[in-house]
Amino acid sequence: MSDTNHQQPHQTSGHAIYEELSATDDFKELRTRYRAFAIPWTVAFLVWYLLYVVLSIFATDFMSIRLVGNINVALVFGLLQFASTFLIAWLYSRHAGKALDPLARRLELRYNQEVGR
Repeated sequence: MSDTNHQQPHQTSGHAIYEELSATDDFKELRTRYRAFAIPWTVAFLVWYLLYVVLSIFATDFMSIRLVGNINVALVFGLLQFASTFLIAWLYSRHAGKALDPLARRLELRYNQEVGR
C-alpha cells in the first residue's frame, strides 16, 4: 500500500538550509545569548552543589548544627538545592521568552519559507 499523500519528513543532515541558517547573524546571536545564560548559571549551580557535597563530607560538625528542632544546616542546604534549581529554571524561562524565542521564531519562519512549509 502506497501512501502518496504522506509527506516525507525533512532530512536534517547535510541539507543546505541548515548550513545557511547556521551562518546567519540571528543564529549566531541566538547561540551567544543562550551560552551567556547557560554557561554562568550552570557553573554557579555546580559550584553551589559541590559546596554542599564538600561541606557534607568535610564539615560534618557545621552541617549537623541544629537550627530549629531536628532541622539542621545540612537539611536546609539540601532544600536550597531544590529551590535554586527551580529558581534557575524560572530565570531561564524568562530569559528564553525575552531573548531567545524571538530569534528562534525568525529562524523558524525563514526555515519554513525555504522548505515550503
